[in-house]
Amino acid sequence: MADYFTHFSCLLDVGTPENAARALELYNHAPADDDGFSLSDGFLLSLDSEGRSQLWIRDDATGDPERVIEFVLLCAEQFDLKGLWGFEYANTCSKPRLDAFGGGAHVIDLGARKSIGWISTNEWLVIALDGGDPDA
Repeated sequence: MADYFTHFSCLLDVGTPENAARALELYNHAPADDDGFSLSDGFLLSLDSEGRSQLWIRDDATGDPERVIEFVLLCAEQFDLKGLWGFEYANTCSKPRLDAFGGGAHVIDLGARKSIGWISTNEWLVIALDGGDPDA
C-alpha cells in the first residue's frame, strides 16, 4: 500500500510580534469545521523566531493547502494584511504510482481577502498533453 503526502514550508508576516502571538491563538483555538477538522489538522504553525512577526507554516508528515489558505485569509482579515502572498506545495508518494507526484502554487491578495491564482502541475500536464494551451 502506498502513502500519499503533501509537503510545504512557508512564512507569513502578520506585521507585529503581537499579531503573531494572536495568530497562534487563532490557530490553537480555531473551531472544527462541519467534518470535524480544525486548522491544526492541516498544518503546523510556530513563530519563525522570538520577537518577530513571521509565522512558519509547514507540514509534519503531510499537510492540507486548503487549511493553509483558510488560515491566511483569517489572518488577513484579523490583522488587516495587504499585498500578495503565496506558497508552493509538493505532492509525493511512498511508492511509484501514476498521477501521485506533482505539486502546485497558490497566490492570495491579502487586502482583497481572496485567491487570485493557482496552478496544479498535474492539471497543467494533462492540458498540455491533450494539445491544449497549458498557459491559458
